[in-house]
Amino acid sequence: MQERNGRSVTYGDIRLKTGYSAVAPAAAQLDSRFTRHVSLKIPIASAAMDDVTEAPMAIAMAKSGGIGVIHCSMPVSRQAQEVARVKFHLQPRIANPITVRDADTVGEILAKRKRKRWKFHSFLVLDESGNFVGLLTRKNFKLCMNPNLTARDIMLPAAQVITAPEKTSMERALALMQQHGVDLLPLMRRKTTLAGMYAAEDIKRIMTGSQAQFNLDSDGRLRVAAAVNTDESDLDRAEALVQQHVDVLVIEKAHGDSYPEHVFLKMLRRRHTSIDIVAGNISEPDSCRRLIREGADAVKVGQGPGSICSTRVVSGIGAPQATAVYNCSRAAQGSGVPIIADGGIVNPGDIPVALGCGADSVMVGGVLAGTKETPGDIIKRNGQQFKRYRGMGSLSAMRDRKASRRRYQQDHTPISQLVPEGVESIVPYKGRVKRVLVQFMGGLRSGMSYCGTRTIADLHRKADFHFNTPSGVREGHPHDVLITEIPPNYQVGR
Repeated sequence: MQERNGRSVTYGDIRLKTGYSAVAPAAAQLDSRFTRHVSLKIPIASAAMDDVTEAPMAIAMAKSGGIGVIHCSMPVSRQAQEVARVKFHLQPRIANPITVRDADTVGEILAKRKRKRWKFHSFLVLDESGNFVGLLTRKNFKLCMNPNLTARDIMLPAAQVITAPEKTSMERALALMQQHGVDLLPLMRRKTTLAGMYAAEDIKRIMTGSQAQFNLDSDGRLRVAAAVNTDESDLDRAEALVQQHVDVLVIEKAHGDSYPEHVFLKMLRRRHTSIDIVAGNISEPDSCRRLIREGADAVKVGQGPGSICSTRVVSGIGAPQATAVYNCSRAAQGSGVPIIADGGIVNPGDIPVALGCGADSVMVGGVLAGTKETPGDIIKRNGQQFKRYRGMGSLSAMRDRKASRRRYQQDHTPISQLVPEGVESIVPYKGRVKRVLVQFMGGLRSGMSYCGTRTIADLHRKADFHFNTPSGVREGHPHDVLITEIPPNYQVGR
């Protein structure tokens, strides 16, 4: 959006106008669309950044009703595995459970579990011929004092394991597990041929209906998106992700309205006609129209608004985010293609403003950075806990990740001549992501209530704005007091 004098604005420069309302915050309906065919129960996605979204974050986002975009700064096989972890997280029947060999040592199994970042402690054990011979549980590992012992030495032998036939129903499986006091049920095709497995926790979650808020596909699996770049080899990456049932492919390019992205988008569209593709990033309405014409199922808007992004000061380009979202959403009207507002969200009130400008959802990195579900270890400094958060255009990311260099069209640039467009930082540890999402979605519900809008579509139609002066911005923050307790949904000085 633009003021009468032609100046562009960002979220902090504007506030929504209120009006008569018969909508309580709890009555606000937050469902929206991420892409043309993929819906959301809350209008928020986690960004494809290596310090933000891998499987744990994507699982947490989908369970909260949103979606996570798993970054592509990793080998194809690992990214596909991360997608699979999300897609099969809720599967009551695990078709291909993780197994170990009976000759594997306890030390080897535990090392592999740590390396693969598996959260579970139970393993089905096969012999060298692939026959099912036993079960390892958390208890077996806890009681084992010698890591050189083999799985065969400490496992529960197959003869003592409760099993069921291959076609056992979910309800029957749960009844058997309750009857025998076990939480895993191997499924057998023949006496020694493993055909799958049930996990009691997943069955109970599905049967008790605690997944009402989950963002699920038509087969009852958590939804997940994954990033690809624009190199020809990324066509193979996309194929591997599709084979793992990824819901959305997100093309990661700092400038989406570029020749490489247009070519790649068309190739990807031809190869995968039944999967939704997000294109971006852009910040101009003509760019938005071009990507829609090329076949994008959603357009990601935002060039340089992120807290760790320096693109605008390094390159001298980019529109302030509120203006970019407003103009691009107008360009997309009538196309059926949603707008994803990527970056610039700091406080909860920024989300209703972004949606009021025409976005269908927001994508965030900094908001979620520092949560338990983000990759990386907790860093302790001066008695406080932090986690790393870096831009994918930061110097360290570009040195470490070929995908980052490609994103900024510097994949053939010598390391010594890289021109970064982001910074590396640390942020305070925030605990579980669910706590953050509760505050930000609460702010959205409150904003929709003040505007008298029950749905996001209503907000699109009714939103009108006040343009703030610097004094107006200051007035909107707590002022003239010494804050003694900082609430979880407010950042001092932001």
